[in-house]
Amino acid sequence: MAVDLGNRDPYAINSHLQVNFEDVLAEPDGTRSCDCVWETSFWCFTNGKNCCYKFMTGICGICIALFWGCEFALITFDQVWCLSPCLRIFSIYMGCCQKFFGTAVQCFLAPVCETCGLCFSRIIIDNQNKR
Repeated sequence: MAVDLGNRDPYAINSHLQVNFEDVLAEPDGTRSCDCVWETSFWCFTNGKNCCYKFMTGICGICIALFWGCEFALITFDQVWCLSPCLRIFSIYMGCCQKFFGTAVQCFLAPVCETCGLCFSRIIIDNQNKR
């Protein structure tokens, strides 16, 4: 699998981190610094941000990427070899419990409910107002 060096965030996971000079510093109408100050500030902001980011990723990026790769490998291992079999066993046992419980309800509770239904079905309610 080749790495796309052009689009490094194809799913826009970090679109909220797209911060440019204009997103941080802005002078309102009527208040302006000298053009050379504004241009130099833009250059310092942009290059300082890029330089610092490249320096930090150069020092830490490979180690952090290795850490996260191992972390996701551990999560995958846990899901495949531990949790999925446990969920399958739980599902099997709960299927048996469901059959036992369903049989018990049909044997004990269904006749009681049917008898109560027959008894209460003979009740007649007359809502006539007597004045």
